[in-house]
This record gives sequence, C-alpha cells and structure tokens, in this order.
Amino acid sequence: MNQESDSNDEPAGQDPLLLLKTLQLLWTKKEMKKQLKEEIRRGFAGLEDPLAGLLDILESSSDWKGKGHSLGYYITSELQLWMKEHPAVQQSGMKLKKLQTRVLRILAQCPANLLDPLISIYQLHTADRNYLLGHVSHLYHRGDYKEAAILSIKLKLQPDQDVEKMCMPLLFQDKINLMEDYVGEYPELQCKLLQILDTWCEPGFNIRDIARQYQGLSRYKPDKLNRKMLSKLVFRLLDRFNVDPALCPNVINQRHLRTLHYLFYKRFVEKTMTQENWTDHVQSTVGENQWLQGHLIQLLISYCDLNTAARWAQRCNLPKEMLPNGVADELQKLKIQESVEEAAKAENYEEVNKKDYYQLPIPRANIHFLQKWEEMLQCWEKVLQPGQIVAIDMEWRPSFGMVGKPRVSLLQIAVKDEVFLLDLPRLLEHAEMEGEKEKLPHFIQMLYSDAAITKLGYGMSGDLSSLAATCFALKGMDKQSQGVVDLLTVDKQLQKSSIDWKKGSRKADILSAEQSYEDKGIRQPEKGLSLLVQHILGKPLDKTEQLSNWEKRPLREEQIIYAASDAYCLLEIYEKLCKDPASFGLSSDLTKSLVGKPSVKARAKKQLNKQEVPSPCGQQCKGSDKETSHPPAPISPKEFSVVCDNMLQGLGRYLRCLGVDVRMLENEDDHRKAAEIARQEGRVILTSGLPYQTLQSQVGEGRCFSVNCSEKAKEQALQVLKHFNVHVTLEDIFSRCQVCNCNKYLKVPKERMRQLVEGSKRSAGDGGTSCSTPCEEKSSRTCDAAQPTETAQGEWPEGTDPCGAAVGLEEGTTLQVAAIPPGVLDKAELTDFYCCTRCGKVFWEGSHFGRVVSQFKDVLVITGDEQSIYKLS
Repeated sequence: MNQESDSNDEPAGQDPLLLLKTLQLLWTKKEMKKQLKEEIRRGFAGLEDPLAGLLDILESSSDWKGKGHSLGYYITSELQLWMKEHPAVQQSGMKLKKLQTRVLRILAQCPANLLDPLISIYQLHTADRNYLLGHVSHLYHRGDYKEAAILSIKLKLQPDQDVEKMCMPLLFQDKINLMEDYVGEYPELQCKLLQILDTWCEPGFNIRDIARQYQGLSRYKPDKLNRKMLSKLVFRLLDRFNVDPALCPNVINQRHLRTLHYLFYKRFVEKTMTQENWTDHVQSTVGENQWLQGHLIQLLISYCDLNTAARWAQRCNLPKEMLPNGVADELQKLKIQESVEEAAKAENYEEVNKKDYYQLPIPRANIHFLQKWEEMLQCWEKVLQPGQIVAIDMEWRPSFGMVGKPRVSLLQIAVKDEVFLLDLPRLLEHAEMEGEKEKLPHFIQMLYSDAAITKLGYGMSGDLSSLAATCFALKGMDKQSQGVVDLLTVDKQLQKSSIDWKKGSRKADILSAEQSYEDKGIRQPEKGLSLLVQHILGKPLDKTEQLSNWEKRPLREEQIIYAASDAYCLLEIYEKLCKDPASFGLSSDLTKSLVGKPSVKARAKKQLNKQEVPSPCGQQCKGSDKETSHPPAPISPKEFSVVCDNMLQGLGRYLRCLGVDVRMLENEDDHRKAAEIARQEGRVILTSGLPYQTLQSQVGEGRCFSVNCSEKAKEQALQVLKHFNVHVTLEDIFSRCQVCNCNKYLKVPKERMRQLVEGSKRSAGDGGTSCSTPCEEKSSRTCDAAQPTETAQGEWPEGTDPCGAAVGLEEGTTLQVAAIPPGVLDKAELTDFYCCTRCGKVFWEGSHFGRVVSQFKDVLVITGDEQSIYKLS
C-alpha cells in the first residue's frame, strides 16, 4: 500500500487522462470512496493546470452525461471544494476565456447538477455577455429549447432575451415549470409572458399557427394546449406572481362570462338566490364591460323574456346597434317605471316560502351592526365573560374562481338573545385611523384563547384561516384556540350514528320533505349546516343570501337577517344537543367530548388545497383544517362512486380498472355538469385546479375532491384511494367494463363462444345481419375465474343465447365476437369468456394478464391487501 501511495505522488498524476483511469478504477469499488476523494485531491494538486485538467477529464469520459451522481459530478464537486482551499489556481485573462469557451461546449450536454459547479469554477458570470447570448442562441436554433432556457436562467441572461421566443417552445413541450422559473425573478418579464398568454386566449386565435414557427418540438400535443388550459395557467400565474388581473382582459372576461352562466343557473334553475342578491352579483360581474353586457342580454333572452332583457339593456345603457332586433323593439315600448305588479308578486312568493325555513327567535332590535370601535364596547362586555357560550360565523364575498384568497367582510358573534355583526373591514380601518389597530385583533385573540368561554362554529379552522388572510395579526389563531366546539364534528357523528332519530321517523320525514321541495321546484336538497339545522331544529336555513356580495355597503335587510340566523342557530343546536344527546346517538358527556381545540389537518395533507373531503362511509368531513384526526372507515371500490372532470379522464379509466364506479365528463362538457351528476347520483366529484372552487359550492359538504393534475393517473389514484380509505382487492381488478363502466357480465363457455363466432361469420357471409359489432382486442380479465360470483353487482349469469335476445344482456345489446382473434379459442387454458351486458364487449384472460395486473401492485400495497400482494409476487 505504501508503494502505491508513493507511485501516485509521481508524475503519473500530472496527466489528466491517467488520473481519470485511476479514479474510474476506484469509482467501481464503492468501499473505497474515502481513498477516491484523497486521490482526486492529490491528482489535482499534481496537475499543471487543474481547471484545464478537469475539462480534459470531462471531454474524455461520457459517464457524467447521465442523470444522478456520476464520477464526473463527484470529481467536479471535489475540485470546487479543493479550489476554496487553493484560490491561487484561479485563472484570468485570455487563458480563462479559452477555458470558458471549452466549458460552454460541455454545458450544452451536461445534466442539471453539473451546471452550477462548472459555472462557478470557470467564472462564467464574468464572461462576455454577448458571447454567452450567442452560445444560447446557437442552442436555441439547434432546437435545444430546454437547454437554452436552463443555461439562460443559470447565467441570468433573461433581461437581454425575447421572453416570447424563449418561453413559447417550453410551453409547447409541456415544460411549464421551467417557463415559470425563466421569468420567476423578473416582474417585467412576468407581465410580458402573461400578456402573451392572454392574447392567445382571444376568441379565434389559432395556437397551431404559432407552433409551426418552432422546429423539432418534442412532446407537443396540439389538443392539450387549448384555450381552457391556457386560461387556468394564466390565473395560476396571476396568483403566483401577484400581478394585476387587469393585465389579462381576455381570460378575465371569459371567467366573468362563466360566472354569469353560474349566476343564471343559481337563480333560474336551482332557484337558490334572491332577485336582489342575484342583481348585485350580475351588476358587479358585468360592470361597464360592453362585451359582457351583450352576453348578459343574450342570457336574459334565453332564461327570461324580451321585456326583462330590454330593462337590463336600458340599465346598462347599451347602444341599439348592439341589441338583438327583438330587444331593440321592446326597448321602444318599454315604460320607465318598474312594474309594481311584478315586484309584489316576487315579494309575495318569497314571503310565502319563509315559513318553510328556520326563523330567528330574537327581535330585530337585538341584532347590532357594528362599524366603530366605541360600538364594540357592549359586545366586549357581553362576550368576554367566563362561562359564556358564544356562536361565531363569518361571511365573505364569493370569488367565483377569481384570483386571491377570501377576506372576511362580516364577523357574526351570537350570545343568548343577541347577535353582534362586526363590519370587519370598517372596524380595522377605523381602528387604524385612531392609532389603535391592535385593539380588534386583541379582542378576537382573547375570545378564542379563553378556555372559560365556549365557542361554537361550523368548520371553524377554515374560518380561522380566512380570518388570518384578512388580518395578519390573527395568523396562527387555530393553534391558540381553546374551548371550541366545531359542530361540523357533531354533524359527522350524527350522520355516522345508526340511531333513527325521533323514534325511527326522522330520516323518512327528511327524505319526504326533500322530495316535496324538489317536486315544487323551490330548491335543491339541503346540505352542510342547513341540513344539520333541519335535523336538529326541524327546519333548514334559508341559504338564498349565502352568495351575497358581503363587501357592498349598506347591507340589505335580508343579508342582516341571514347573517344573524347563521350564527344564532348554532346556539340553539348546541342547547338542544346538550339537553338530550343520547336521543341523537351522541355520548351523554357531550360537552366534555366536544370542547377542545379545533381539529387541525395533518401536515401530510396540507397539499390537498384545503379542500373538502368526502368520507366514504357517508358522513361529511372536510379535508382542510376542518377534518378530525380519525380516518374514515374502510370501504371497497364497489361502494365508491365518482364523477371525473374532463381533465381527469386518465384517472377515471384507472379507477374503473380497480372496480370503482366512474362517470367521466366529455371534453366539450362544462365543469358544472359534474355537480349535476353528483347531486343526481350521489357521486363524489374528482376535479383539479380552479374548477374545484366552483364545484365544491354546488354539492354537499365533502362531496368534491381536488387532485394534482400534473401527476400521472396512477399517483392520482393512489392519493384518492388513500384519502377515502378505499381497500382494493385482487378480485376488484377489472371487475368493471373499462369501456362503459358496467359491472354485470355474461359468462360464456369457450365452446359456446366458438359457435357464436362461427355463426357470426356465416351470417356475414350470407349477407345477413351480423349478431356482433367490431371490437378491439383487449386481453384482460373481469374477475377471478375461481370466484366468478364476486362482482360489484352479484352473479355472472350463464349465457344460453347471447346473440339476439340474449339472457342477461340489456335490450339491443349484441356480443362483439367478430374481433376475437383466430387462435384464441384454441388455447387450452381458456375455459370461459366474459361479456359486458351493456355494451357487449368480450373479455378473456390473455397470456400477459399477470403482467397487467402486477401494474396495480402499488394500489394493493397502499390499501393494505397483503394477501392479494402475495398472489402477485
């Protein structure tokens, strides 16, 4: 060993290529890493020019071009550390320029982890900027768009480049994260990029024309890069870069137009908004924008009549040339005064229906609207008393998917016989003018942190996060809170309970009431807090003011009553539950079991966009800070039904392979169709990104879930299954038809299938009508052949005459036998075929079935099906 060490100190180390061979030998022996490090340092110390030596080594070896920690990366990193101890080896002048020219050629091929060390070692930040730009331009015109962008970012060349020219190829190649990084440190470039993307969202703009300008695009999928995808991207970037949305008028107009459609749906289809509330939002949405006003008139013609459209045209002061003929004619006849008869009719309609809802049991004089600090004193005195029970709720203006976090506009605090409505923005503004801006946050902190005061809420942690977004001083309130009762937790316990409330008649009464409401066309079945109020107090909350513009002042009387009722009903619910918890299936020691800190979301779930999470066993729970720490009861795929938004069709197909009941939206479907299907069929909505904000408000608590759209279908499915605690077994794999979602199959013996295939050929040869339709070959299995009865819907009926009026087939369905390849029927191991009873598609166990099923091994692992995993091993 001593002899080897002595020889390594000799001139052999002065030749970079001999040094490389020595290092390569040591690199293959993992246990000699320490000696490798020493050899690198000794070798560079013996080189006449260590910087040139490193380039000789990299140019003579190719192992560093791959991903991961290569020998080249290890040598480069060690040299960088060694140079800090020996700064004299640094080069300058012409010698450095020559080295920089050489290293730039290597940078075009090297992996990302080598860029920073090489840029540092060869001082590329000091190189001639025009030369660097020329090198990047060469990469760009060669079609190496990603490499050009990465090098530009590392060398901070962006201010001297064309942002459109550099970023658009990245967008076409689905390198969106790299595109964002390119403009990440330059606000001016961020604005330019957003303006370009907004231009692409103009109606009639052809994105493919732009793509033709760039040669050699890889991974470009024209159908994926559409206006809807770009619109989502623009909104995300607006939020990330905190840019004024007015910079992107096209996407803002399109979002406002979708908001208009949603408002019309809420008002005229669901009938869950009052006229005043709806009018406020419509006026706020269209503003002075004539393009939106024109669309408003068209919607009014569709949903209402020409007279209503003409009145709005008059209100918007639209020029006659923008109006449809019918509206222009109606405008000529229109009288200026409002129709007293119509107003009275609307008022009478709403008054008649108020008796069906929860009624606030206190006089109007006991509702106090507070806007100044001196008005807060009476609230302070009554609320901050030991032993007090206080109900708290909050309201904010709905965002309708626009950029920004909700800011609380109204804080409702209810005590026995009184409600205080705190105009939070005005109170904070008034306190700041008086130089006492800490007073209001201090009051709220005292209220939430006092364990002697019981605080009631519904989904309190979510409210607290909105409160923190409104006032920075209130950040972290969820950790300081004590003595809180989140009635959302009670709601979940009630729904989990198997007791039939009110001696068995409770559920039947509720279902009957909900059906009558639907029959009358008055409103949709209740959900969330409104449903809890109905369960406990007998009548639901009137939620027609829920989507009000809570920022607008003065508040309407209907808004004030709604806000007070929303808080005060919590007091009445709590009082009734405490009197007789056992009758509702709750623990007799209700107060002790519920009072504590608000449940906070586990750290591992913080990436779920603070979304509502449906519990698989039927109870409603929230996946943001509102969820409890108890996992939901495990369920099988046959008990789990979902509707996938149109950007998640891959996830839908994957879940269908696992036996989950999946409906999928088509590409042209509006996102809100998912909410209609979910309500009608009791499904959970799976969506992603901005549509989640819209859809979650249209279904019950916990019936909408958002997944990461950038992940692959397998990772998305793992997230969904784990979150809902869905346990997949081997028998669930392929238990549904992947084409039509049916889970009923016809089991046909091989010999009978042979007869059907031959009969189909003869029928086709005689010019008759074939009993089958073409189908693609798909070697998969629909159930375990040893257990043919374990499907989601029961048994696999034996087929006696599957052609024509087949036993077990739906009316009009014929078996697709024509595409069964020759030779499949001759396989000795095949005994049965399985035919979908809805679409007629034929399945059989192909030779590669084991490999196909093994792809789902991770799914079985995560759901804990160890026995099934063993079968696949």
